[in-house]
This record gives sequence, C-alpha cells and structure tokens, in this order.
Amino acid sequence: MTDPILPLIRPAVPDDAPALAQLIDIAGEGIPNWLWTRACTEGQTPLEIGTERARRPAGGFSYTNALVADEDGAPLGMVLSYAITEAPEEDPEDLPAPIAPFIALEKHSVGTWYINALAVFEAARGTGLGTRLLHAAEGLAKARGLPAMSIQVYGQNTGAVRLYERMGYGFVASEPVRLHPSPPYYTGDVLLLKKPLV
Repeated sequence: MTDPILPLIRPAVPDDAPALAQLIDIAGEGIPNWLWTRACTEGQTPLEIGTERARRPAGGFSYTNALVADEDGAPLGMVLSYAITEAPEEDPEDLPAPIAPFIALEKHSVGTWYINALAVFEAARGTGLGTRLLHAAEGLAKARGLPAMSIQVYGQNTGAVRLYERMGYGFVASEPVRLHPSPPYYTGDVLLLKKPLV
C-alpha cells in the first residue's frame, strides 16, 4: 500500500489571491470582511477588496508573505507570516476597535517571526495541514536566523490555543476584545503566544 500524496506547501502567487482573501477572513473570524466592507465602493464586494489587497506585492496581507497548501493547483489552506522588526507606530486607540488589541500586542512580537494568519478550508480540516503550515513558517524563521515565533489568537478559540500549545507556544500577554463584529468573540481576550526557536 502506498502512502497518500500530501498537498504541496509552496509560496503563494498572485493567482492565489481570491483563495487567500477567503482564508484570511476565516482566520480573522470575520474582522477582515468587516474592514473590507468599510472600503467598498459602489458595486464592489468585500471579497473583491480582499482579493485586491492579497494580490499586492507589498504589505502585511500580500501573497508575498503567504505559503499555501496546494492540491492540484487549488489552495486548501495558508499561513501568512513575516518578521516584525519594530513596534507599530499606530496608537491602538486611534484604530478601528476590532483590530486595536492586535496592534497593542504587536509590540511584544518585535524580533520574532509573526504568524499573522493560519487557516484551512473546512473540507481539508483535521488532516494535519495547519501543523504542516506552521512548521513551514518556522522553517522560514530559522532560515532568517530569528530566535522566536509569535502568534495571536482569541482565547475563546480553544482548539487553536491547544494546537499552538502542543507545538511549543506559550502565553506572553493579552488584551481584551473590543467590539468584535462577529459572534462568538464579543468578549474575552486576544492572546499573544510565543515559541522559542533557539
């Protein structure tokens, strides 16, 4: 009996942008869609805004920062990650409330390889893809000589918290959720977790 062929983990390309937009919204628990809705002009959908942003060659949410799990040319999941070299300049109090806790926590991620988003489409969940994508992101961090990984997660997302803890991530700091636009994350905390690599 032969082993099953695992999906390829590869760098994202511009043509992956529509899938990346869907996956970032899954990872962001509805906050990306809420933000994109605010940017829509007449006739545009939030997903079209997200796709445009994913297709850009620069910026945090760019295909250039993503790895995808690919099966026959179709992304099944993605991890969006990059180095945080300096604390954000924005004052969280001046930002839209749903993203304020994430920006407030970023100051604790300086000098780490930051997992901005991890998501797998529902049909591919439970197959270990999330773990493989996290390992691939860790490979990028090690290749760049960074000493640690960091990730943010809603404390109420207990399944994700357990996954990260199993992979060696530990609690660093938290910020209260502020005016989340989607259930069930109206209350609770956003957690920052870190994993040492050296």
